[in-house]
Amino acid sequence: MTSHLTHVPAPDGIAATPQYSHVVWGTGRFVAISGQCAFDASGAVVGAGDAMAQARQVFANLDRCLAAAGAGFQDVVKLTYYVTDVAHLPAVREARDARFAGAPLPASSAVQVSALVRPELLVEIEAFALVPERRPEAGADGAGRPVLRSVGGAESAQ
Repeated sequence: MTSHLTHVPAPDGIAATPQYSHVVWGTGRFVAISGQCAFDASGAVVGAGDAMAQARQVFANLDRCLAAAGAGFQDVVKLTYYVTDVAHLPAVREARDARFAGAPLPASSAVQVSALVRPELLVEIEAFALVPERRPEAGADGAGRPVLRSVGGAESAQ
């Protein structure tokens, strides 16, 4: 099976880097994941003051969000890292590499910000993914459209 994504690590005239792909394109459903911070399921901050613990929690949260859309890290085309100090980037990369496990890395940007939504947070990451098209699953409405569920459990056909 061929991949639905194409990664270009270094277009002509652009220096290659092992940290990300310069260009990624593909086909499928577009999925946008809001910036995730190091909150556990109850909303408590995980790893206050510890960039590695926070990065691991953030990637765990991204994994849960991707799964909710029927996606995984193999479908991610773009990551944007927001860090309160660029010195946190090695921890972010280590946590990222554990989740991507040798797969081609997506395009990415890193931005140092003066603060995140709470003072104990060090890392926030958003993701964009392209999920391969698939046939309607059980639970599709009569028109073959998937039934979408909101966070509150309400259902609607799109």
